[in-house]
Amino acid sequence: MKKKTLALVMAACMVASVFAGCGGNGGGSSSGDNNSSGKSLRLVNGKIEVDAQLKELAEAYEKETGTKVTIESMGGGVDIQGQLKNYNQAGNMPDIFVCGGSSDFKNWTDNIVDLSDQEWTKDTELAYKEDGKVYGFPYTQEAIGLCYNADILQKAGIDPKSITGPESMKKAFETLDAKKSELGLTAVLGYSAEPVNLYWSTGNHIFSAYQDGGLQRGDTKYFDMLSKGEIDKTRFNDFSKMVALFNKYSDPNLLVSGTYDQQILNFASGKYAFVTQGSWIGATMTGKDDKDAYKAAGNFKCGILPYAFQEGMDRLESDSPSYWAVTKNDNSDAAKKFLQWCAGDAGQQILVEKAGFVSPFKSSKYVASDPFAQTLTDYQKAGKTSGWTWPGNKEGLAQNALGQVFNDFAQGKIATPEDFTNKMATTIKDYYSK
Repeated sequence: MKKKTLALVMAACMVASVFAGCGGNGGGSSSGDNNSSGKSLRLVNGKIEVDAQLKELAEAYEKETGTKVTIESMGGGVDIQGQLKNYNQAGNMPDIFVCGGSSDFKNWTDNIVDLSDQEWTKDTELAYKEDGKVYGFPYTQEAIGLCYNADILQKAGIDPKSITGPESMKKAFETLDAKKSELGLTAVLGYSAEPVNLYWSTGNHIFSAYQDGGLQRGDTKYFDMLSKGEIDKTRFNDFSKMVALFNKYSDPNLLVSGTYDQQILNFASGKYAFVTQGSWIGATMTGKDDKDAYKAAGNFKCGILPYAFQEGMDRLESDSPSYWAVTKNDNSDAAKKFLQWCAGDAGQQILVEKAGFVSPFKSSKYVASDPFAQTLTDYQKAGKTSGWTWPGNKEGLAQNALGQVFNDFAQGKIATPEDFTNKMATTIKDYYSK
């Protein structure tokens, strides 16, 4: 989900804009629009970095259909959901707007269209659903996992496909550690358990391996247990052993007090063979922040592995970080037609090749140039993905509880994987009992 220096990947829905000259009424029409279809749509986009590309998408759609689509991109520091509520009160709701997850969608239960009957829903597993009904259009997808430098693994004689569980992961780490000097590595792994600014990485993303790893999409058994303040200690202890491995082989200068920027720059520079992040870091590696370092390191090939803390966990955790919802109004049908077009060939070509999105649609023939896009696309095409349930965890769980436990384990204040499991069990029980 996004660079970034943000505190949470799901923050794609917490962006802002200078709201000047936002035309249109509750139906989304803008004054002065003149097109052959007589329809004009307005879309609120939460990713300002692709504003130009979405406007190109809108222009292509207007040229083909005659329907004008005005893109209103928000970026900065103002909550999109708060601004949307202001629009709603003023009778100025956009026809299509971004929502990050369940908490956002709950704001609009009576205001958005059920999209379950749309043709595109048959082509993706990533649509946002509530009570079996589809309400969110997934325009991109991201994956959480063990990102790797494929060139370094090849030089070390390690096939990424051979890392299928805890023993093979440990063997790969040991091999790389023994060859650090000849491979030019600072450390095998870039993992940080810094609790103030990177709690989202440990307490949401890495913790999600316990919660969702290896499961069929839609399987919520461990999320359901967590909602009761409980964990499966047998499963969690296997997860704890993987975290202990991360503690052992991570860069010690990053482990307990490092920064996100340091973590990604060092990986982009070829100093780590692995990094505990997700597909969104590709934009940082190839963007203005780290592109020079990545180029100097040879623009190496990248991939992502599942956090396989149990043997045979071969599903990559992937989902859409945010969605487009359709407002109930006179333009609903026109908005649905636009989304169907976006899921088709013409829309996908622009969204993938121009905006750099990884398509959530199985039939899409396009692959973004992002370093991690091909791996994510391959897992999707193979039907080997798990969903994300962590966005539904109790508010503040990662920031106020889990992040510090990961940090204590990294510092050695928690001695063993078993102790880490027990501390997590107690912490979660206490947090959910509040």
